[in-house]
Amino acid sequence: MKYRHIVWIVIGILFIDQVLKFWIKTNMALNESFPIFGSWFQIHFIENEGMAYGLKFGGEFGKIALTMFRLIAVIVGFFYMKRLVREKYHNGLLVCGALILAGAAGNLIDSMFYGLIFSDSTDMTVAQFLPEGGGYGTFLHGNVVDMLYFPLFSGNFPEWMPFWGGEHFIFFRPIFNIADAAISVGVIAILIFQKRFLHKPGDENQKPVGTQPALDDTVA
Repeated sequence: MKYRHIVWIVIGILFIDQVLKFWIKTNMALNESFPIFGSWFQIHFIENEGMAYGLKFGGEFGKIALTMFRLIAVIVGFFYMKRLVREKYHNGLLVCGALILAGAAGNLIDSMFYGLIFSDSTDMTVAQFLPEGGGYGTFLHGNVVDMLYFPLFSGNFPEWMPFWGGEHFIFFRPIFNIADAAISVGVIAILIFQKRFLHKPGDENQKPVGTQPALDDTVA
């Protein structure tokens, strides 16, 4: 796999992620939803100020710090992926790295620019692209758009269960986006296949340092 293949994977995922987010932002009100596959898969529009799956981190300062961390991670990530390609690591690792890099870049775009280019989304109004009065935020203060919701099943915890006994639950509750999914798939795949992915070609043929070939003491 060549470095340009990594770049094309990142561009492809970014394109899908941003096209879907743009459509959601300009066609749906906040918290609006519609079913795709019964009640098991829904498009449900929310925004979050923090990390993946709606998690938050440290208020306003935390948001800026998180955005800057994403920016640095994406820049470093592209250079690191070039190194992995040059050292001929397993294609599976390169694909997973491209997925993680694309996911980080996708949410970074939201955080950096969406506050500048969109008006605010509310429960009653749909956002406008490039509004005359300016966007709802400033540089680095955009919200991440999430929309993929999979409430596969719901019910109540057994009464005998400590802390949550009798309470209602939904599985899977988090709402996420294509970028989040790309990061999750990349990380999980690396964890599952790490023994196969995390070595360079020829590593298995290298002898420990200091070992010498056995001497042939047979007499001709």
